[in-house]
Formats: sequence, C-alpha cells, structure tokens
Amino acid sequence: MSKSLIKGVLDLDPWLEPFAPQLITRQQELGKWYSELSKTEGDLLKFADSYKKYGLHYNGKEYSIFQYIPDVEEVSIVGDFNNWDLNSHKLNKLDFGHWSLTFTTNIPNDSNYKIAMRLKSGEWIYRLDSWVKRAVYSKEHNLYEGRFWQGHYEYKHERPKGLNKEGIKIYEAHIGISTPEPKVGSYKNFTKNILPKIHQLGYNTIQLMAIMEHAYYASFGYQITSFFAISSRFGTPQELQELIDTAHGLGIQVFLDVVHSHSSKNVEDGINMFNGTDYYLFHGGSKGEHSLWDSRLFNYSNYETLRFLLSNLKFFIDVYKFDGFRFDGVTSMLYKHHGLSYGFSGNYNEYFNDELVDNEAINYLMLANKLLEEISKEEKIDLTTIAEDVSGMPTLCRPLSDGGIGFNYRLSMAIPDMWIKILKHLNDEQWDLANICFTLTNRRHGEDCIAYCESHDQALVGDKTLAFWLMDKEMYSNMSVLSELTPVIDRGIALHKMIRLLTYALGGEGYLNFEGNEFGHPEWLDFPREGNNESYHYARRQFNLIDNDLLRYKFLYNFDCDFKINVLNSPQAYVSLKHEGDKVIVFERNEYLFIFNFNPTQSFPDYKIGVELPGTYKIVLNSDDEIYGGHNRITNYRELEFKTNDEPWNNRSNSLMIYIPCRTALVLHR
Repeated sequence: MSKSLIKGVLDLDPWLEPFAPQLITRQQELGKWYSELSKTEGDLLKFADSYKKYGLHYNGKEYSIFQYIPDVEEVSIVGDFNNWDLNSHKLNKLDFGHWSLTFTTNIPNDSNYKIAMRLKSGEWIYRLDSWVKRAVYSKEHNLYEGRFWQGHYEYKHERPKGLNKEGIKIYEAHIGISTPEPKVGSYKNFTKNILPKIHQLGYNTIQLMAIMEHAYYASFGYQITSFFAISSRFGTPQELQELIDTAHGLGIQVFLDVVHSHSSKNVEDGINMFNGTDYYLFHGGSKGEHSLWDSRLFNYSNYETLRFLLSNLKFFIDVYKFDGFRFDGVTSMLYKHHGLSYGFSGNYNEYFNDELVDNEAINYLMLANKLLEEISKEEKIDLTTIAEDVSGMPTLCRPLSDGGIGFNYRLSMAIPDMWIKILKHLNDEQWDLANICFTLTNRRHGEDCIAYCESHDQALVGDKTLAFWLMDKEMYSNMSVLSELTPVIDRGIALHKMIRLLTYALGGEGYLNFEGNEFGHPEWLDFPREGNNESYHYARRQFNLIDNDLLRYKFLYNFDCDFKINVLNSPQAYVSLKHEGDKVIVFERNEYLFIFNFNPTQSFPDYKIGVELPGTYKIVLNSDDEIYGGHNRITNYRELEFKTNDEPWNNRSNSLMIYIPCRTALVLHR
C-alpha cells in the first residue's frame, strides 16, 4: 500500500499513522470509482452531466425522455398532453434497466405529466419523474404534481471570486419565512427586500435552506421529494435564478443546503418505491430506513444512485449558478449507526472502524468533492463545500490530494451547544472563561471550521435563541426606547453583542448567522402544522422591527453591520488572558487586539493588556457605543490612541493600558 496517497494528512497529524491502511483504502476506492466512471462515461464531469439526458427534455424540435427503471415490464409517459393514454407514448426498453423515447407531440409549458410503469404483476403504477424540474401542489389531489417546465434566464453578473480568501461570513436564510407577514415568502420578496439587508450587514455568502422541493413545509426542507425541482411554493425557477444573479451582482456568493443524506418516504410525490421496489436508489429493507427521521437512505454503492446525486450537484451549479453546498446530515452518512445515541469521545478508533463507519457514503462524499474540484478547475470558478458533522471525523476537511475527504469547512456544532448550556444553567459569575476559549479554539489543526452561536436549529420551537435565553418575556414589553432600560434588557443586549463577536473572532475560519438572529428576533420558529392549527404566525421573520426607530432591536442590527473585522481567514488567535476573577478575555488575531470584559458589575479604568506587536493601537469597534445600545462610557473613543511600551505582559512582548467598562467588548487595530 502506498502511503504517498495520504502523505499530506500524515504529515499534519502523525497520530493517524496506525490508521494508514483505512485511509489508503478510502483513496483507492475513490480511484477505482473514478477510473470506472472515466472508462464507462468518458469522465466524471460527463457522468454528472446526466441531468441533460435523463428526464424529459425539449431541444426546439422534438421531445426526448430517458429513464432508469429496472424491474418493470412497460413504461409510458402520460399527461395532459396525451389525455393520460398509456398506449400513446410508450418508451423503448434498452440495456441495464434504461428506457427512452423521442417524439414530437407538443407538451404545453407547466402541464402535468407522470411516468407510468407496468409491474411484473400486471399492475400499472404512476410516479412523478424522479428527474422532474418542477413540482407544484395540487389542492384537488392533495399532493405535488410533476410539471414540464421550460424557461430561460439570461444571467447578467459573473460569480464573485476570491471570497474564501477573505473568510466566508454566511447568512443562513429560508425564503418562505423571510417576510414579516404570516404567509409564505417568495423568491421575489427575498431579492427585493432581504438581499439589500444582507449586503448592508456585510455578509459575503448566503446559505439557502429548503430550496430542493419538499412536500411537507414543516420539514424545514429536510424531507426532499423532488431533488431536481426547486420549491414552487416560493415562485418559479427563473425567479430563483434572478435572486442568485442579483446576489452575485452585490458580490455575494450563494450556497445550497443540499440534502443527500436521506429522502422523503413519500411515494405518490416522491422517489420512494419509484418502480414499485424499496431498493430503487436506496438500500432495501431496514438498512434503507432512518428510524429517527422516518426517511429513506441512499445506496451509495449503486451506480445509478451516484449518477443521480452527482448530477444533482452539477445541475444546481450549472442551471442555478450556486457557488457551493452545505451538506446536511453528514454525521448520519459517515456512520452505520448514523450518530444516533452515540457519544463521540474523539478516540480515533471511532472513525476508522469498518463496523461503525459507512465507507460507501465516504466514497460518495469524496466523489462529490472531486466533482466540484474538477468543475472549479474546468470553469475557473470558486466552489465550496461545508460538512454538517458533529463527530469530528479526522481528515474530513483536508484536500483529496492530501488523503482527506475533501470538504472545505465543517460546522463547529459544539459552540452553540456551549452557549445554550451556559445561558441555561449558569449565572454570570459562574462563567468559565477558560472552557469558553477552549471550546471556541478546539478544532483540528489544518481543518477549517464555520463558527456560529446559533443556527436554524436553535431558532426552532422547543428550543430558545440566545436573545430568548437572555431576555425572554421582557422582549415583548421592554424593547421600546421609550420604556425604562431594565437590568434584564441591558444585560441581554450587552451579552448578545459580546457572544456573537467572541464567536466570530475566536471560533473559526468562517462565521454563520441564521436570519433574524442578527437583531435578536423575539420569537422562535414554528411552521404551520396540525399542532398549531396550521398557523403562519411563527413561520416568519419580523424585519420590520429593525426599521422601527423606537425599538431596541436596531442596536443589535447596527452592531452586526459593523463587525466587518478581517480575521476569519487568518491564523488562529493567541489568547493571552483568561482572567476568571476579573472575567476578562484578551487575544490577538491578524493585528487586531480583542478585549472582552464579561464582568457584570466591575469596570477597569487602567487595565494592563499584553500585546505582541509594538505600535499605536486605535479602537475600531466598541460594543458600549450608544448606536449599539451601549452606555457610551468611553467618550470620543475613535480619536483615542494607545501606544505600547516594551514591558512584557501575559507572555507577550509589549503591553498597553486601557479602560474597559463592564460587559463590553473592544476591538483595537494596530
């Protein structure tokens, strides 16, 4: 076995040496699949171009349909265009379970069609085309119907380039809830009203949730029914294309929250039991069932499953111009136990045990990253992948060329859990600053992370956002500037700013915020469902609150607008002070000096701070500024200069003296 395949990851982490055989096997499996696909399809890019052939297409002269449907006797395409006649448009049987037909009968745009299949039992079953590009809800039939959709959008803007070099600042968003009104928001509303806010806030990346079509709105987009269709409840394909094009024009890249970890169990308007069997693209039997999510699990060793999923990625890059993917449920994919009731200790045997690890899924993820790598090179664009993984799988975010799995980032899922536990169980005096700093900096060397205080998970009903944990019911009565500033609101606003800034500056190489949390959205998120009388009251984001000058939400929003501090893509910070008594944290990163005084009552007039680089420092961000809802205790702070002296302090070569008010964060720049 050649260790040259994994030299990069071994050089970075010598503790992986005992697991070299497993790491080498992963690379060899990738090589085998890559060679096979190159031999049979031409190359990986052509394989992923299958979306151009599979499904229903019109080339301006004739229609063509091509399908993979094994284990059936006959296949027909039926719809409004042929009065649902089983005999008028029968597909021809080819080798390896494929069927095809070319015809000229006109199919009107947005008209309903299905695939009809005669099983070996003689029964005819009707299914949505698994490659359908549009699916629309039918009130009459209470399910989603497949539609033949044509439409062209002329892109006006080039994709942004080089954003990852400055560090990605992600705005996680859901189209449907992006409106103050209790209704389903639209792509057009997001383009017109939300994109300007994201641009003003300084986010360079948007991560869109719930785009792939899902029949059940309350699934938050995680029970996909049609993988190549975008959610029609928000608008048309051209309206999503316009949204992404507009974002590109603002210098913002757009990622898709892609769900390849599982699929909806829906049969009538999903891909489950597509050809009457439970093993079409999925594992058959119990292996193909995710008990907790009540969904189907893909068979990643199946040739046509790989075609379907890899084509799905290239489709969204080519047709909608997405710039990358956040892969949902990666922990579930990586392990045969799906991470269910499994406490990861960090022992390397948990990551390289063939009885625990799903090597077929790992191979798919490596192929997916290889595909994006090749598209990036071929088209000279920047594509990014993020893994939602809580397990800490080593090499997950190392390049394939180094022997890794190939992701660019992983989500630092331990950070929001830490903040929730602190706010739920500890009073301010009990905060353990050393543990906070450890959790924020505890990431694998050489594997980039996306830090966040809270994502959509913390906003969902049943949980609480940071703002809710901090201010709870007083958010409904004491957020007006005309009312007295209560201790609860004062503390909540101060800590909300500090927690976000500390996480941003110390926690990773990227940062994520879920929409609404930048201004402390006052309500949780709950989609219309039977349990709440199908109400949209909580399935919205009240952006109107930040436009009301009499409310304090604007302070949190203003602060989020202003922490455009260039540290994300720089080396990890050096923490010089974690003073448990004073409740002060000090660290340096990319020539910025960060000072956090979490003390609830005590300000320090002349606090000595260690700093490595000598020179003159100026305050560039002060959370106590009145425009952020602070008390303005450092007057004219933008004009102040702090000169270092050569007296070492806290293992730093120089030091300076500065006033730090209680519950205040200061950022200085040399």
